[in-house]
Amino acid sequence: MTADATVNDVMLRRPTVHPADVTIGAARAALEAAPKLHLLLLIRDGRVIGTLDRGDLSDPALAGDSPALALAELDGRTVAPDVPAERLRKDMLATGIRRLAVVDDEMRLLGLLCLKSSGTGFCSDDGVADMRRARSASNVPRP
Repeated sequence: MTADATVNDVMLRRPTVHPADVTIGAARAALEAAPKLHLLLLIRDGRVIGTLDRGDLSDPALAGDSPALALAELDGRTVAPDVPAERLRKDMLATGIRRLAVVDDEMRLLGLLCLKSSGTGFCSDDGVADMRRARSASNVPRP
């Protein structure tokens, strides 16, 4: 990452998205099925209208068939594409936040900023694709 890199330069451009009408049960299932998935992006007409993390869904008393959108947050979970990436990396390390939806002024989803677990940089589309291929290959039944 260069010193003048922005969020636009380092974001994932093909993040996993979920419909805005997802239920709590379906949102929990999505997070359980994908351990590397940390932030569900709830989308309606190409716009981010909410995000969910595991903590949002942690109350076992929540009914699985209820709309997850009622628990969704946007505050502190979105970022503009022109923010300096290195400054934001340091802020994310300090706050413990590892995922932010990248949105324009109209909340249209542009991508996902994904801080690596090492904290040294950001996930890339190629790196995520490689990880998915490796995971898929390791789940193939062997004769």
